[in-house]
Amino acid sequence: MTPTDFAGHLTGFLTAYLAGQRNASPNTIRSYRDTFLLLLRYLRDVGGLPVEKITMATLAAPTIVAFLEHLLTERQCSPRTCNQRLAAIHAFARYVQGEAPECLLAMQRILAIPPRRFARKPVAYLEAADLGAVLAQPDASSATGRRDAVLLSVLYDTGARCQELLDLRVQHVRLDAPAQVRLTGKGRKTRIVPLMPSTVALLRGYLEAQRLLEPDAADRPVFAGRTGSPMSRSGLRYLLAKHARSAANSRTGIPSKVGPHTLRHSKAMHMLQAGVPLVIIRDILGHVDMKTTEVYARADLEMKRRALETTAKSPNAPTTPSPSWRENRELMAWLTTL
Repeated sequence: MTPTDFAGHLTGFLTAYLAGQRNASPNTIRSYRDTFLLLLRYLRDVGGLPVEKITMATLAAPTIVAFLEHLLTERQCSPRTCNQRLAAIHAFARYVQGEAPECLLAMQRILAIPPRRFARKPVAYLEAADLGAVLAQPDASSATGRRDAVLLSVLYDTGARCQELLDLRVQHVRLDAPAQVRLTGKGRKTRIVPLMPSTVALLRGYLEAQRLLEPDAADRPVFAGRTGSPMSRSGLRYLLAKHARSAANSRTGIPSKVGPHTLRHSKAMHMLQAGVPLVIIRDILGHVDMKTTEVYARADLEMKRRALETTAKSPNAPTTPSPSWRENRELMAWLTTL
């Protein structure tokens, strides 16, 4: 059986292009692969087309639109998830444009498919007191509890993404002044994040207890599971949710769902409320676009309220004059008869 042109382009896209030219992370490649896995299953099960017979001619814009509608209605995916799938297909279309000029028009029609609009949810974050309650939940009398306490403290202090923390190795940690960690985020971009003295003390004790300060431990993961391998994303989400549920038994302000990104949002909001400039927050969080960081400024209603109150109390604040037509007695009398 002769391989189809679609098979060749898709293999090159997921292997040589994403990993070699784009330097995409394994998580990005996995996400793109899952998108095309869903597309292949849709064409096979709904369209009745065997996978080995799918060609580039099959990938017309109406087919992609129908696939996205299938995700939204049949699989009950959110508009945000549909947009993520569309972004992967758009990336493939841009790749094919340079590899197969004869497909240029078809690929540009796919690129013209717009993402779906959706209502953005407010940024979920923990107030300082609620965050303290969550961080206090791990049992310090057990080795696992001490690891959880250090893990949650580092996760909040650095504002790291879930995978960034799990990829952290001992060699990426500096405990001497200036204490810092080196995180590698999206697009393999590396950034340096300082550590607070309290977190340094916790981290130093943890590394000493785990014998991770020895010279041969430089490449070992800072936070590992029972087998010694790096903790999984699901494991991190599980332990955070567990401690959040325990804290919610005594506090009502903790949301029902608390994930690693909640602590990242909390760090950003707390820095913003403390007067840290958005540029510094952007660099600590590793945002590429300032617009992403500005979401936190729009979310903090309390800061907006305080700003309005401060302006209103200012002696130089303008006063709203009474409209001149209110001083016209004849006009006011006539309006009253109406």
